[in-house]
Amino acid sequence: MAKPCAFCAIIAGDAAADVVHSGERTVAFLDKSPVFHGHVLLVPRTHLTTLADLPADELPDFTALAQRLERAVESAMEAPGSLVLINNVISQSVPHLHLHVIPRRPKDGLRFFLGPRHPYGSPDESADVARRIAAALDATRHDG
Repeated sequence: MAKPCAFCAIIAGDAAADVVHSGERTVAFLDKSPVFHGHVLLVPRTHLTTLADLPADELPDFTALAQRLERAVESAMEAPGSLVLINNVISQSVPHLHLHVIPRRPKDGLRFFLGPRHPYGSPDESADVARRIAAALDATRHDG
């Protein structure tokens, strides 16, 4: 039997969480293992795994709320900046789409996200990668 989704349990009210937003399509709550105090997770109420799974008509409201949460976290935590990120599958500890808003301060010690770096071997190699991504992007086009 599959492991129950921890975020679906929070959404259903079956698990405790410090909720900062509860809307028709979304819930936001404090991460139980925060990188820094004020670390918030934004999730859709519908169980989805990745950002690509989020219906296009829900994306504007989801990202607008993420933007509001970014401002709120920075203000409430008196942080001069924040890190906003989504892991898709890799490093996704709960397989339910969730966007992190993590308050940041200069010299806060958070460095894991920036390394290691893997530079391109040549301009031709980077141009080839850019072409491949552009082609894949064109293949996903749903409108003119």
